[in-house]
Amino acid sequence: MPLPVLSVAQMRQWEQASWDAGRSEAAVIARVGACLAAWLRRHARRRDRILVVAGKGHNGDDARAALPHLQDRTVRLVEVRDPDAALPALERALDERPDWILDGLFGIGLNRPLAEPWCRLIERLNASPARIVAVDVPSGLDADRGEPWGAAVRAAVTLTLGAPKRGLLNASATVWTGRLEVIPDIGLIPCPLESELQWTLPGDFALWPPPRPVAGHKGSFGHLAIVAGSTGYHGAAVLAARAAQRARPGLVTLITPASVYLAAAAQLQAVMVHPWSAAHPLPGKYTALLFGPGLAGADVTPEIRDTFVRLWRHAPVPIVADASALDWLPAGPVPKNTLRILTPHPGEAARLLGTSPAQGQANRPATLRALSEKFGGAWVVLKGFQTLVGRSQGPVFVNPSGNQDLAQGGSGDVLAGYLAGWCAQPELQKDEALLIRYAVWQHGATADRLSRRHSAWVVEDLVCELGRARPYRASADAGSGNPLSETPVT
Repeated sequence: MPLPVLSVAQMRQWEQASWDAGRSEAAVIARVGACLAAWLRRHARRRDRILVVAGKGHNGDDARAALPHLQDRTVRLVEVRDPDAALPALERALDERPDWILDGLFGIGLNRPLAEPWCRLIERLNASPARIVAVDVPSGLDADRGEPWGAAVRAAVTLTLGAPKRGLLNASATVWTGRLEVIPDIGLIPCPLESELQWTLPGDFALWPPPRPVAGHKGSFGHLAIVAGSTGYHGAAVLAARAAQRARPGLVTLITPASVYLAAAAQLQAVMVHPWSAAHPLPGKYTALLFGPGLAGADVTPEIRDTFVRLWRHAPVPIVADASALDWLPAGPVPKNTLRILTPHPGEAARLLGTSPAQGQANRPATLRALSEKFGGAWVVLKGFQTLVGRSQGPVFVNPSGNQDLAQGGSGDVLAGYLAGWCAQPELQKDEALLIRYAVWQHGATADRLSRRHSAWVVEDLVCELGRARPYRASADAGSGNPLSETPVT
């Protein structure tokens, strides 16, 4: 089950309900310490130096609780109760050039501006080349607003506890949080609270996609049509088609302008390729359609656009609109009980709503809701850091997978094709929310796998690896943001 994204007040309510139910703070702190140490043991090399910086509150207790589990590592603890008094000891520890800093100065209880000595100490931490891992929240950051109280630790990774805190998902918070991972099982009772925002867990896909029936055939798994590509952009069509194959629909057909037909067809084998014909725009029966990747050249005719608009308004099969097709979207209703999906990046979302990217990014859930409302309640995949999936009503799901190495041309074409490939399969259309969330998670999780191997991978590598990231269930000592730091589902 996904986790609710909580406010600080809700997190306190959950904790109090746990204490009332007989759970102890000491047991939770001990469990958190074991989880933090396990994360460090997975990611730090045995010879790496680890500096633990612990304040006087429970956040410091959490950091200190990791120490018994790191006795075979080179670890130094600096206790910080008074920043001026602790600064010399911190300077000596930093002179030893630690590879990792575990930040346990302040937690979610901080609710006032920091005094100047605290700001100086935090800036000294930020000046270190070490990778900083923040416990629950980067010290100094308001967990509700996502803004610093005068200064905040700039973490490479934030291991937030129990559930994500709402402010940590704000666009303004990313410079402080770095990669956000969740340690969900810290010994509290099951969360009794609900939230509009839901944090996806890899374990949500433990039983998805379901096994294929042994008597299945090509017709069982649908036929996807992709209308994509143009002069200068035929590679987008090829990437989308290859990615669609990774979802394994029964058949994939690419329809592309005649000017790039040969270039696209020469790079594909199992995919059927047809030149666009205004007289016969979609030569076949399809269970899903994808429009948009690479439809940006001068050879994209008005007939292609008009066909898309007509189908979006009336076709009874799922349609994914990506890239150039987003600019052709007609506002207003779509057929009831028919799947429609938009896949904009922040710039495209802003253009569709007549705002600036900065305005759209300031409140991404509201941007997603507005897009869905404008286009008939369609599903929206709002791409970017922590991609959102949702509609005008119901929960909005936050995707935890993916990283900055996806910021290269073609990665969006891969996602669109992969998503459409799943949409084409009739049996899987019965749970459209899970289908969309899985495609988005797998796309990001594949990028995470590639980036852990090396940082020089390209989009063609992403296509080749799609589908190999296994869903993982978060264990007691694992963060739920990184699929490679979790326990395989057995």
